[in-house]
Amino acid sequence: MMRQRTIAATALTLAALGICVQILGGADYPTVPPGLIIVLAAVAICVWWRRWWALLVAAAISAFLLVGGALAPAVGVNLDAGGGRRWGTVLQLAALVVALAAAGAGALAERRRGARAVRH
Repeated sequence: MMRQRTIAATALTLAALGICVQILGGADYPTVPPGLIIVLAAVAICVWWRRWWALLVAAAISAFLLVGGALAPAVGVNLDAGGGRRWGTVLQLAALVVALAAAGAGALAERRRGARAVRH
């Protein structure tokens, strides 16, 4: 469904914004932040590929970054630091949860709809 795809793409964009807020708040990131590149790639996949499995890829990327981000020691440091580092981290993690749910639900809905169309 287009609604879940739009929600997932918007949430992933907000996750990228969260990373930018962390960087502006002084978080220690490499010169080319891989998380930002990966999230923006997930946005592109979600928006430009209109297949059900593209949403599944976006959901997998969201899950990967969510688990990796939640387990990383930097998350606790960023949350304790306050300011942009805290709120950027909160925004990133919350947006990844929303993206995971929307992309997963969208992939299932589009797959079911496609399977019904083939049967009829």
